Amino acid sequence: MNWLNRFADPVYCLVRLIVGLMFACHGGQSLSAQEYKDFGKDRLNNSPRHGEWVDIKSGDGTIKAFVVYPERKDKAPAVLVIQEIFGLTDWLRSMCDELAENGVIAIAPDFLNGQKFEDADGASKAISAVTQGQIKTVLDATADYALKIPACNGTLAVCGFCRGGGWAFMYANMNSKLKAAYSFYGAPPESPEQVANISCPVYGFYAENDERVNATIPKAEELMKAAGKKYEPVIYKGAGHGFMRSGEPANPNMREGDKKAREEAWARWKKLLKQL
Repeated sequence: MNWLNRFADPVYCLVRLIVGLMFACHGGQSLSAQEYKDFGKDRLNNSPRHGEWVDIKSGDGTIKAFVVYPERKDKAPAVLVIQEIFGLTDWLRSMCDELAENGVIAIAPDFLNGQKFEDADGASKAISAVTQGQIKTVLDATADYALKIPACNGTLAVCGFCRGGGWAFMYANMNSKLKAAYSFYGAPPESPEQVANISCPVYGFYAENDERVNATIPKAEELMKAAGKKYEPVIYKGAGHGFMRSGEPANPNMREGDKKAREEAWARWKKLLKQL
């Protein structure tokens, strides 16, 4: 059977569907092209809040970022939003809108600067090639831009998901202006020098069924305690890695355990955001 005729074989197609669904559940950190392109658009299209793409100058270059403003009569804190390994997807932009719904200016820089990918695998490979120096450059430029937004009250925080959760923790050690860091199921620091300059509290959001990441938490707790830093990790029962995405009610592949964890994480996060 040649490759074209395979797609006419119902057994072959069923196997491909099952494998695709397995990977879509984050076990292999992959998503279908359809979900990658479209997930989150409904929230964005129906939001009453103002969202826009902006260009941020950085040296001789330009960084693209997506900003969503809250509907409020006074100035608001700004939160840097760091993308997953899938890139600045529609879901990540919908998370910016959900943050703005909770009273903050959410700004997500595009580390791939407008590059387009047909599926998540292409974006993942490109994200994996981003260096620590590039991460700092992009986030520094975005932080400076955010603090100069007229509607910003001068308070700055950072959050990140998956790969971005690790970057958020790392960036807390690089920017003393941050008032809080929210790390969602990202790998924490592994050495004293990676936490020595952290001046804000770090709040961790982790999944019970994610030992790959969770196994690194005790070391991070030890490092942060030894350095006199505040680190509050919470592990959500029944959840898998990526529960903020996979537990989204609008997600066609939504998992119940992740939905509950997402609700609990949001309840905690809303209280923390109010503290800004």
